[in-house]
Amino acid sequence: MRKWIAGFVVIVPLVEFWGYVWVGERLGVGKTIFLTLATSVIGLLMMQFEGRKLMADAKSQMIGNQIPGKMMIEGLCVFGGGILLLIPGFVTDAIGFTMVFPLTRPLYRLLLMKWIGKKIKDGTITFFRR
Repeated sequence: MRKWIAGFVVIVPLVEFWGYVWVGERLGVGKTIFLTLATSVIGLLMMQFEGRKLMADAKSQMIGNQIPGKMMIEGLCVFGGGILLLIPGFVTDAIGFTMVFPLTRPLYRLLLMKWIGKKIKDGTITFFRR
């Protein structure tokens, strides 16, 4: 796990730097900075809207005596996408937008469910029911 984190700490800034250079050459420095700030603001607004919608859906499920498992996974996707949108860069913004956007979020939800299922099967994640 530490190797993955170390790899991300090195690779992500390099990819984002390359993205800035590529966009900066085509649009100019001012437009590139504006685009970076605009994607962060739009992403934060999307994350806030989708987060509130997910909270309301989870609350209605809990009122109906249902476990909001799907809403929890989608909430993790929205939160992760929001974090990626806060990181300056075009590649992380593209991934973050797809995690926050409701039509593409199920792809991430399926990947996350498979990963969690594998971890539960391996025994590295355990949960208790009352």
